[in-house]
Amino acid sequence: MPNRLQYEDSPYLQQHQNNPLDWYPWCDEAFEKALEENKPIFISIGYSACHWCHVMEHEVFENEHVAAFMNAHFISIKVDREERPDIDKYYQEVHLLLNRRPGGWPTSIFCTPQNQPIFAATYLSVESRNQSMGFAELTKIISTKVQEKDPKLYENAEEIQGFLTTATHPKEATRLKLEISNTFLQQCEHNFENRFGGFSVQPKFPHTSTLTALSNLFLLTQDDTAKTMVTKTLHAMQRGGLYDLIDGGFCRYSVDTAWLVPHFEKMTYDNALLCSLYAKAFHIFNDDTFRRTAIETATFMLEFMSEDHLFYSASDADSDGDEGKYFVYDYHDTLTHLQEHGFSAKKSEAILAQLGITPEGNFEGHSIVRIDDNSRPEWFENVQHLLRSIRSKRNYPFIDKKIQTSWNAMMIQALFTLSSIEPRFQEIAVAHLKALLHTMLVDECLYHSTLIHKSPKVKAFLEDYAYLGVALISAYEETYDEHYLIEAQKMANRALEQFYNNGMWYFSKGEFETKADTTDSSYPGSVGVIVDLLLSLGSLVDEKYRRFAFKTLEYYSYDLARRPINAPYLFNQMMRYLKEDRIVKSKLHVKQVLRYPFSLKQFDADVEGYLVCGMQHCFAQTSHSSELDALIDKSL
Repeated sequence: MPNRLQYEDSPYLQQHQNNPLDWYPWCDEAFEKALEENKPIFISIGYSACHWCHVMEHEVFENEHVAAFMNAHFISIKVDREERPDIDKYYQEVHLLLNRRPGGWPTSIFCTPQNQPIFAATYLSVESRNQSMGFAELTKIISTKVQEKDPKLYENAEEIQGFLTTATHPKEATRLKLEISNTFLQQCEHNFENRFGGFSVQPKFPHTSTLTALSNLFLLTQDDTAKTMVTKTLHAMQRGGLYDLIDGGFCRYSVDTAWLVPHFEKMTYDNALLCSLYAKAFHIFNDDTFRRTAIETATFMLEFMSEDHLFYSASDADSDGDEGKYFVYDYHDTLTHLQEHGFSAKKSEAILAQLGITPEGNFEGHSIVRIDDNSRPEWFENVQHLLRSIRSKRNYPFIDKKIQTSWNAMMIQALFTLSSIEPRFQEIAVAHLKALLHTMLVDECLYHSTLIHKSPKVKAFLEDYAYLGVALISAYEETYDEHYLIEAQKMANRALEQFYNNGMWYFSKGEFETKADTTDSSYPGSVGVIVDLLLSLGSLVDEKYRRFAFKTLEYYSYDLARRPINAPYLFNQMMRYLKEDRIVKSKLHVKQVLRYPFSLKQFDADVEGYLVCGMQHCFAQTSHSSELDALIDKSL
């Protein structure tokens, strides 16, 4: 019999509706019942594409004995981290405080009946093993201590709560200067994995904002080290594995050093950010493989992850209960398939060898497709079609059809960026932006998420205002439609009203008051993105926005100056503030991508040709857009 989660919109919560465990969604009823019956609270946080969330569900939450005990002794609450990032952010801070290391998903939080945290973990097996306490033993201990009203348990809970509610502020302001870029470069070099690129050994995440900042440093300084770190990483990531050579699109991260074996879930934010990065890298480094990857990534998102001009949030790693089953290939089946479609036995064997499809496989006896030298042989397109036809007979991984404002905005901005390579993407970007505003901006109130074709319920957080504002700036620059600039200004004004406090930013100010991140994790922290929006508005609309950007940079300057690698997006905006924007004013569209990374385009009906301006005055005018890069260089 389904539990209460059957009434929720979230696909992740819906996945747990048939668990024997009597789940509650996040609601007052659950907390009131915990107090009334003096039961401890178990809060489980995850998301629909999370592989280890599925593992814990199968092993723990579908276990009848575990469920019976939990139903009798606990109030259990399920949370979709994508739907409620404010709740997730709060409990990730709890995990960090209690374990002295970052958490992850699934997140497992145990609280007193008064909802004060007492224990935090990530994945837990049913039984204890390898000196790690299992779920069954842990829940019995916590239940007993609560029933006995153990004084030490409640003292610890009060102490933890005190740490969580204590305000912390940066130690001191640090003067921001261009030399911080040397620190950033050195820290990147220290973390760089020289053989396959990236900034760790394993697991490996794309770190798009680090690569973007290094790309901009190369444009500013022509530093070969920065160039090498970017190009080596981009080449290695697109060879196959992390990047899906058959359908297109990037998986979330790789579990090995070579970017070969991924966790196979595909997230909208990863594909949006990587699409933008590869498109920009094509212009910077003139490498046509980067152009190809950017277009294929956008095409994947439009074909697999879009409906009615809105982007879904994620697709799963698993299908039919097995991780990666949809994506991998059996050697003998694939060999037979190629021969049945006109390839000789010898040619088929050679093709499979080049694609990394072998009898022994490279993933649990099967093969992930990979081409080690980034080439696309003359047979590739035909074989790609045949390998897609093999996949077409399989069940596609579950797709979470949740619509998130911030992630949609990232993908829309990527499409505007891609329109500099293929103009057709501009019209697509405009259609998606219109749909997003229609769906998520209701009666002048911005919302964070909703299920496709449903009315939104969760109000926006700082990241939604920030990312949507930045996408609106891109829309204005590419179309010269003043409406987008006005809407971008509204996003900034509302963010300042709701989340800003004298240089500091909050991520949420509702049920959970949580501070915004300067650091970049799965995607750039919202502080860096809101500074991006403020600097653009400071150049295009009113200098007052630039002052808010400076106050923000000043507030976070202590950590930014010492560990810029932790906040590469914000570091990039610091460099932008110090170097200053260049604005090209014209009534003509600037078709080419300008070399200076902090360039903006602005409509001006009074300008004949193109006028290059800074923050205080204009420098030069030309009738030929081909001269703009040289004129901007002279103005710096």
